[in-house]
Amino acid sequence: MKLNLGSIEIEIAKGDIANQPELEAIVNAANAKLAPGGGVAGAIHAAAGPVLYKECRHLEPIKPGEAVLTSAYNLPNKFVIHCLGPVYGRDKPESELLANCYRNSIRIAEEAGITSIGFPGISTGIFGYPSNLAVEVAFNTVLAELPRIKNLKKIKFVVFNTEDLQLYHIKLKKISAG
Repeated sequence: MKLNLGSIEIEIAKGDIANQPELEAIVNAANAKLAPGGGVAGAIHAAAGPVLYKECRHLEPIKPGEAVLTSAYNLPNKFVIHCLGPVYGRDKPESELLANCYRNSIRIAEEAGITSIGFPGISTGIFGYPSNLAVEVAFNTVLAELPRIKNLKKIKFVVFNTEDLQLYHIKLKKISAG
């Protein structure tokens, strides 16, 4: 599903964030050490190869809401933006820290002149952030950033399961309805 908001295309798709060849950058739902792990971080590091972690070691640790930029190595993208989402129920205020992930990732992309970016469901895996709440934060933050975006032309939300896909579709339909 796609929606154009001004000069920016918002797209939602079910898939693997580590296999998005049409995107210039993807976002890694990273851990504080920017190390390979499970879920999104594991998939991205596995696809990029060990040299990604070699670069990441010089940038860690990061705090919840922070984001950093690296090359993408063996991924089909040019860049990876790594952000640390909040652990739901532990890192406070969760919604602001999660919003900072999206905000900081978009701002890094803008500074680097990146034209397309893909986001996974940040913090919705083992960090326990409820998907329905995370979708609201993601869209509210992206919509708030739209007036400041100059370089990005495409923002894609790449979700892993059908339930999350439905949540994103519902939210995008509400936005398109005005």
